[in-house]
Amino acid sequence: MKFARHHFSPIRPLALLALAVSPLAGAPSDPAPLDVRMAPAVPDSLDLPAAIGFALENNFAIRQARERIKQQEGLVIEVKARSIPNAAVTSEYGQIDRGLVAVPLPQIPVNTKSWTVALNVTQTLYAGGGVRSAIKGAELAREAAMLDLQGVINEALLQVRTAFYTVLLAGEKIKVNESNLQLLQEQLKTATDRFEAGTVSSFEKLRAEVAVANAKVPLITARNDYRLAIEALRQALGFTTNTPESMHKVPTLVGTLDFTPVSFELPAAFEAAHAHRPDLQRLAKLVAAGEQQLRTERSSYFPSIGARAGYQVQNHPYRGNQFNEALDGWTLGLQSSWAIFDGRATAGRVAQARSQLAQTKLTVAEAQLAVDVEVRRAFSEWQQATELAEASQRVVEQATEAVRLANARYNAGTGTQLDVLQAQVELTTARTNQIQAFYAYNVAVASMRKATGNTDELLNR
Repeated sequence: MKFARHHFSPIRPLALLALAVSPLAGAPSDPAPLDVRMAPAVPDSLDLPAAIGFALENNFAIRQARERIKQQEGLVIEVKARSIPNAAVTSEYGQIDRGLVAVPLPQIPVNTKSWTVALNVTQTLYAGGGVRSAIKGAELAREAAMLDLQGVINEALLQVRTAFYTVLLAGEKIKVNESNLQLLQEQLKTATDRFEAGTVSSFEKLRAEVAVANAKVPLITARNDYRLAIEALRQALGFTTNTPESMHKVPTLVGTLDFTPVSFELPAAFEAAHAHRPDLQRLAKLVAAGEQQLRTERSSYFPSIGARAGYQVQNHPYRGNQFNEALDGWTLGLQSSWAIFDGRATAGRVAQARSQLAQTKLTVAEAQLAVDVEVRRAFSEWQQATELAEASQRVVEQATEAVRLANARYNAGTGTQLDVLQAQVELTTARTNQIQAFYAYNVAVASMRKATGNTDELLNR
């Protein structure tokens, strides 16, 4: 494919992944609501690099995948909190009946009010390996979310490319049908002039008029297909603007449907897909995360031990409730718990984790089969598209020459009007088949790249 250069430079996948997690590293969090996002103006022209660059920032599937990474980042922070000291301030205030207060001596006043303020710091020392496995599992889930983002990007950019090529295809069909209509109108003028000169019958003029009327139908359809293709591209880009100023404005798409042969080998495609497909890598991370989750659940079979230190201030039981008369001091100790019997709740959670792990492994096997089938289908589509593109070039050349000869014979009086009309129909069919074949070839190449796990070629520039 050859496209006009644009000032936009698409960001690389690694930079995109870094951008996806940057809000937790100090950048502004909480994205702006959709209704207050700055609405972009409809550009005068749009090429493929600019379309892909816009989709990277605005495609809804990509934006949702970025939010899932932020969600997993938050989960990692939450789980890691179990491995570091936790501090909490607690307070309590109460009042009791005098009859419940034990007085050691009658002359000692009774204090029926009590208050306590305490600062406690706790640290888990041992939890059967559950804390460590939970942290590792959360980190693996975050890595899986990042791979999910890359997979979503690959799928979204394939949709953008396909939608962009569909607009180009619709535009080329308009040109072909306009050219066909123009030639038929010229043929009608020639037939009309000859009819008025008395050299041809009214039948030939009527046949030329019917041909012109019939040629308008596919042109009307092609123009409608173009409008629908623009809307499909707008959806793939995530372009939400629908203001009065932009409602009827359609950008000029810069690009052509060319046939630039690219070679693929099926064994190498399988190898690349198994090594680079982000969805397979994501599932492998989820399997590892499932193994960590199983270890986390098993940790409940073991005791948990923690250290506790604190500083406490409380009112004096006999002197009153003033702060300057309060008692204060440090506390330090160990605490432990061991569920000797929990009604087999731990066994149930372990069974669930083991089953979830088995299901994930089955999902991996199923996904590998699906990837292999996708690669085979993409390879077959590429083979067919290559053959059709090569064949269509020769047919257009032959059909163009046939129209030239038919017109020459008709003008010389040795050919019929039917020969000219038939040759023109065949040329229109050949041109339509050619642009359809070029479209199918470019989509097939993009699908083949996506099936083998390669990022969009514009991301690597």
